[in-house]
Amino acid sequence: MKKKGVSPIIATVLLIGMVIALALIIFIWMRSFTQETVTKFDGENIELSCGKVEFQASYSGGEIYITNTGNIPVFDMSLKIFTTGGDYTEKRIKDEDKTGWGTGLNAGDSYSGTIFSLQGAEKITIKPILLGNSENGKRTYLCENQEYLL
Repeated sequence: MKKKGVSPIIATVLLIGMVIALALIIFIWMRSFTQETVTKFDGENIELSCGKVEFQASYSGGEIYITNTGNIPVFDMSLKIFTTGGDYTEKRIKDEDKTGWGTGLNAGDSYSGTIFSLQGAEKITIKPILLGNSENGKRTYLCENQEYLL
């Protein structure tokens, strides 16, 4: 009686094909977990630049004042405005004041402007946004760990 089955060559080819397909699926899945690297200043990771951002900010009578006291240019600022009951809204200065903010704050630059949505706020936090380089061109990066309370 002759036994019939898959020849060893065909079995090997099928096994290699399945391994390659599985490796490709895992590779594409793992790519979704990695972020695109954004750099600033000769290839330095932008997260490291966030730690070097220094600024002073104050708020009085509807007017916000910001001075860049460090050496890292700040492209924009993200404001989180808390109102009664713990509700909050997020705003960007560049969106609220297109003419006054301009292209951002270089070292030593300052900004003052009236942001109407700040009226009646209980608490305001501010975070810098930097502009860096990525494989796809310029990209903004919000410095999550650099929060300043006004």
